[in-house]
Amino acid sequence: MASATLLKSSFLPKKAEWFGARPAANRPVAVSVTVRASAYADELVKTAKTIASPGKGIMAMDESNATCGKRLASIGLENTEANRQAYRTLLVSAPGLGQYISGAILFEETLYQSTTEGKKMVDVLVEQNIVPGIKVDKGLVPLAGSNDESWCQGLDGLASRCAAYYQQGARFAKWRTVVSIPNGPSALAVKEASWGLARYAAIAQENGLVPIVEPEILLDGEHGIDRTYEVAQKVWAEVFFYMAENNVMYEGILLKPSMVTPGAECKERASPEQVASYTLKLLHRRIPPAVPGIMV
Repeated sequence: MASATLLKSSFLPKKAEWFGARPAANRPVAVSVTVRASAYADELVKTAKTIASPGKGIMAMDESNATCGKRLASIGLENTEANRQAYRTLLVSAPGLGQYISGAILFEETLYQSTTEGKKMVDVLVEQNIVPGIKVDKGLVPLAGSNDESWCQGLDGLASRCAAYYQQGARFAKWRTVVSIPNGPSALAVKEASWGLARYAAIAQENGLVPIVEPEILLDGEHGIDRTYEVAQKVWAEVFFYMAENNVMYEGILLKPSMVTPGAECKERASPEQVASYTLKLLHRRIPPAVPGIMV
């Protein structure tokens, strides 16, 4: 993970030299830069490129136990660990899954779970060249001092959790935060979302996990597509600014953006061509070319 730290400002001219005099020997002054790399740097880049393999995608099977219970209830089954295990076994052992899936986001229980045949879920995925991932955020909660907006919790203890997840076989992480246009978005909410994503990304990389960065612009509202574009530009600019501030290595992240669309209640609908045009323009203007993949 690249970071640059300037040494002390002793290279600056002395006060007496501010007006016209040049440093000794009449030579330009050199600036020393110290760069440190993460122990996982090469692995992070390789993992990110693997997940972003052309023609493949990520399977999101990170439903919480409560949400998984709803799936089971729809077919008349009780929400027990055994039934959740059987359900998840069906997902990871689907024939030919690795031909189409490059990564799978798991719930914490699933990461530590075995299939009904006794094989670790993680091992079943790896054998199909599918990278195991893990949801690491702790959900949305009200943001005090905002306009009824939310922030994503989960930074407390994240480093130790990421280290444990890596030991268990996870190689990427997911963290979802949101910005609501009808509720502002307030400067506080945008900064909180951006800073939280940046801290998460830095912590994940320090512990060997490729962070999926997901600054989601919610669809609710009556605003038009231009307003969504305006807000998304602001949010994405702050996200990448704060990631740079936190020394996040862009080559070792994946971006999961929202498409640029009008609000769900907007009377003026946008054509697929408009949505594609606005979204691509935003990607070109805001995403550094070092980012290896964009997952939608």
